[in-house]
Amino acid sequence: RPTDTVLEVGPGLGVLTGELVRRVKKVLVVEKDRNLIPLLQREFHGQKNLQIIEGDILKFHLAKNLSGPYKVVANIPYYLTSKLFQYFLEQANRPQSLVLMVQKEVGERVVASPGQLSVLGLSVQVFAQAEIIATVSKNSFWPVPKVDSAILKITPRRRPAEIRDERLFFRIIKVAFAGKRKQIQNTLAFGLKLSKEEVRKILDESGISSAARPQDLSIEEWVKLSQVVGSRE
Repeated sequence: RPTDTVLEVGPGLGVLTGELVRRVKKVLVVEKDRNLIPLLQREFHGQKNLQIIEGDILKFHLAKNLSGPYKVVANIPYYLTSKLFQYFLEQANRPQSLVLMVQKEVGERVVASPGQLSVLGLSVQVFAQAEIIATVSKNSFWPVPKVDSAILKITPRRRPAEIRDERLFFRIIKVAFAGKRKQIQNTLAFGLKLSKEEVRKILDESGISSAARPQDLSIEEWVKLSQVVGSRE
């Protein structure tokens, strides 16, 4: 919208940047490749609603450069996807939304339902609503990549109040997914250094079948499990 402030990650040659500066109040771009900075400066010389910053987004001091509401829009390198989610969702000033083009397979993992959930999907869905708003054929690009893409919209929300210990919550998830195809009682017993009998009691109290596999659990079940484990520590 004309009143929006947008942060673009990795503008490259500025193709997306050019569309953004025509539509919004302010655009802040963060580009890691110093060779692209002078090209962007020439392309957008005199553009008053654009600020160009050279830097690595994962080391970017957001609070020093941006205050107030903002949105993130980017066509990001696929290897950066999970780290970028973590970076923005852990900020004190989180974006109103993130609209990102990602590898289609990654997008599907982010929006997956119980039965197909992964650490990535859980890490995003705990803090945000995630949806694929469009898919983009690999044939839309040149040179043609090996994979199709998806445009992913992430809308952050408050962390569930029931998560009392965030570090413990994600530790349990990572321990469980270390043996993704195994029954959760086995991976938890090994990872948390508990007996199978202790783990069975914890799962019973959490209302979770000991034969369940980690990808089958809902966010609510992970929250309950972390509460029960936390009450025993």
